[in-house]
Order: sequence, then structure tokens, then C-alpha cells
Amino acid sequence: MSTAGHSGSSGAGRLAPASSTPPPAASSRRDRGRDRSPLSRELVLQAALDLIDAEGLDALTMRRLGQQLGRDPMALYRHTANRDDVLDGVVELVLSRLQVAGSGTEGHEVHEVQRTAGGEQDSAGASSTRWGEQLREVAHAYRRLALAHPHVVPLLVTRPLSTPLGLRPLGTLRPLEQLLDVLVAAGFDPVGALHVYRLYFGFLNGHVLNELQELVADPDEDEALLRLGLHHLPLREFPRLRSLAGALADYDGAAELDEGLEVLLTGLAARLAPHG
Repeated sequence: MSTAGHSGSSGAGRLAPASSTPPPAASSRRDRGRDRSPLSRELVLQAALDLIDAEGLDALTMRRLGQQLGRDPMALYRHTANRDDVLDGVVELVLSRLQVAGSGTEGHEVHEVQRTAGGEQDSAGASSTRWGEQLREVAHAYRRLALAHPHVVPLLVTRPLSTPLGLRPLGTLRPLEQLLDVLVAAGFDPVGALHVYRLYFGFLNGHVLNELQELVADPDEDEALLRLGLHHLPLREFPRLRSLAGALADYDGAAELDEGLEVLLTGLAARLAPHG
């Protein structure tokens, strides 16, 4: 966008003082030009995600989204059918940033899963196998996405319930397809791989929802019982919960995820071993 300035003279013959504010007509032309700039579905969905991140799900309306983009809300309907379509698109946008690959390449694209052998089992369990490493990487990437977009997590967990599998946005299904590829390559039969996927993502969703509930009542308080507000609980009714104040205050989401993954992957490796 370019701006042009003109030096003019006043009626008294003096040079008008320079001003950074364009005349009303120029400002109007600039605004109309901005309204004619290209608008795409990707821009609309990114603006919706930004709005949800900043103000929560309830703030997202087509009118509010139009304001966020500086556009007439009616213009959004050329790229999205309605608010439900926007919500589906936001889920697809976030899941498109989930990497399912062992390359370690960072970025916001979904990589094709590399078919690899399951690897040899040893005393370290599934974490020493290629497929175990891939599931760990995906789990931590999913957690990072959830923490970066906490208001979107309810959509990630519940939005699929409103749409049959085959009618969901393709981007939301790619992690499923790619993880099935990883699991089948590891030695699970296709139906078994589907069961593992459901177990795996059930665990991941439960973990991120639980981690997002770990709120601190008073972050400036040194005493764990007071930091978490547990002193409000009657001692006789909640003795064990109050006694765990220190452990609750020291919660480490990444470490907790790793502990759960070790239990899950070790169990899966034990089931796979007879078939390997």
C-alpha cells in the first residue's frame, strides 16, 4: 500500500504545516482499498484462532470476527459457511501443525510418516523403538499445541463428536491416518492399530485437560497449601488432598506426560512382542 503526500498552499499564501494525518478523502480511499484486499479462508481461520486465543471461544461470532479482520461480516461468508464451519476450520488449522514424523524438522506442516521397522525390544521398553519414539514426539508436540492454544483444547476434544468421520475436514484426519501408518509399520494389525490410536489419544486428551486445570490460586504465596487454595478445604474431609499440597504445587506437565507414556508404551510393546 502506497501513500502520496502533496504540499499545498493556504488561502493566505502560506505553506500548510506538514501533517501525518491524511485528508478525509484520502483516508476513505485507503480504507476502501484495504477492504478490497484479498481475503482467504486461511486468513479468516487464523484471525479466528487469534481471537479465541485472546478472548476465549465465547467471543467468537461472525460479527466479532469481521471486526477482527476490519471487514464487513458478510464478506466472511464467501470463505466460511457459518460459525460451525469456522470452528471446524480452527481445529483443522491447529492439527495441521501437529507433526507426525521422525525427521525432527520443525515447522507448521504435516510430514508423511516414514515406514520403519518396529525395532528390537530391550529392557528400556517401547521408548527404545522407532515407533515408541514417534509416539513420544507426537505426544509432546500435541501438549505444546494445547498449551499454546488452551481455549481450543475443548474443540480438539469434543468437536469431532458433531461430525461423522468421513465428513470431517481432511486436515483433522491426517494425524489419524499417519499414526495408523506408524502403528501398522510397527507390527500392529490395522484393527489393532485403530484401538491403539484411540487409547493413545484418549490418554493425550485426558492429560492436557488435566494439566490445564492445574491453576494456582496465589502465585506469590510460598506455602504450597496457600498457593493452591487448599487451606479452604475442611481438614477432616480432605486430609489426603491437603497432605499432597507439595506434590500438587510441584506439578510438571512434561514429566507427568512422560511417566504416563512409559506405562502406556511399555504395555503396548508387551502386547506386540508375541507378534514381532
